[in-house]
Amino acid sequence: MTLLADVTDFLLLEAELADANAYDKWLALWDDPCTYWVPCNLDDYDPTKHVSIVYDDRARLEERCFRLTAGGAHSQEPQSKVCRVIGNIRVVNPQGEDETIEATARAIMVELRLGRKSLYAARCHYTLRRSPSGFKLRQKKVMLLDADQPLGNMTFLI
Repeated sequence: MTLLADVTDFLLLEAELADANAYDKWLALWDDPCTYWVPCNLDDYDPTKHVSIVYDDRARLEERCFRLTAGGAHSQEPQSKVCRVIGNIRVVNPQGEDETIEATARAIMVELRLGRKSLYAARCHYTLRRSPSGFKLRQKKVMLLDADQPLGNMTFLI
């Protein structure tokens, strides 16, 4: 049960930092190399050959966070307020290669921007790597329930 509790604490921290727009601290949770993927239309395909809502490596994540903090994300003026609820957390592979751990969770996100609320639901898959300072996110895949539907401005971290 300790591993599940540790993974749960880490995933809740990741969501809390994203909600707080604490991008430097959020980015510090990520490994190098890493992948942050939000598929479009289908949950499983080759993201190098098909369009994705987000398909970022470490450099793109750093660029995304810089734009969000430095005022370069004009579609986030004014900035979205986001509240995430993470639940149904499961450790599905407690010990993979290279000290990696696979986990899944469900997420509900409410975004408020310009007086409009948007609701997003997702199934999430995480690959975590143990490090001396705790877990590092090696991969996060966010499979939106409505990824095959028209979506609004999703410049915020999902």
